[in-house]
Amino acid sequence: MNIRLHLFEFEDFPWFPHVVREGMLDFLRFMITKLGAYEAAVPLLQELLLKTQQRHITDLCSGAGGGIAGIQQALAQQMQEPVLITLTDLYPNISSYQYLQAKSNNTINFVASPVDATSVPESIKGVRTIFSSFHHLKPEQAQAVLQDAADKSAAIGIFEGASKSWLELLALWLAFPAVIFLVTPFIHPFKLSRLFFTYLIPIIPFGIVWDGTVSLLRIYTPKMLESMAAKVSAPHYRWRMGKAGSRIGKHVIYIIGYPDHQLKTN
Repeated sequence: MNIRLHLFEFEDFPWFPHVVREGMLDFLRFMITKLGAYEAAVPLLQELLLKTQQRHITDLCSGAGGGIAGIQQALAQQMQEPVLITLTDLYPNISSYQYLQAKSNNTINFVASPVDATSVPESIKGVRTIFSSFHHLKPEQAQAVLQDAADKSAAIGIFEGASKSWLELLALWLAFPAVIFLVTPFIHPFKLSRLFFTYLIPIIPFGIVWDGTVSLLRIYTPKMLESMAAKVSAPHYRWRMGKAGSRIGKHVIYIIGYPDHQLKTN
């Protein structure tokens, strides 16, 4: 699927009810975690942390923090030392962040105030990451995210949990509605609002399928990311992009960038 259509997602609208947005994001966090969707991203992130001599990740556009706990655990296990992750978002999902912080014994924390990925405050440090959210940004906004990282000499890793295929789109339409109804009672933290807007007024299932469809159509291909990186004004910044993962449900499209001066020297 080499096309990109920037149709609307309900999740992007400021007027969209926050309680419904949280319900949709909670489902995505649950599924990403259970499927280990970002397994292929772990070696890439480990390499980035080692190259830049950092052990702190600042996750941008965190949503509900989908898959971040598994990524943190895998990195800490592979590197044999603690890795700290700070969650941020323009619309912080505080209840999910508190849940992840408690479950991770504070190795995952969060910024409670809104953080704009196109203009990250200087006070926020660490290797930047974005999981499953870069497609929400229009080309000029996506370009601004890369430029802001380069301007502030921040390493960045952006990952989309998909290979952008028609098969994924078909699975979303045929399988996801049933999956949503089956797994919703098992999603933590428990929320009555999630049950209400799934079973009584099914706005959450409709929103997930619609936004999921649009997300696949919006995802930037590696060639699009390459073109975007070429426009970043940063002569001493290195970029790498492509696809990783070889198993169904575990593909990622990624772009990684870091300044030359952060390279580890032996």
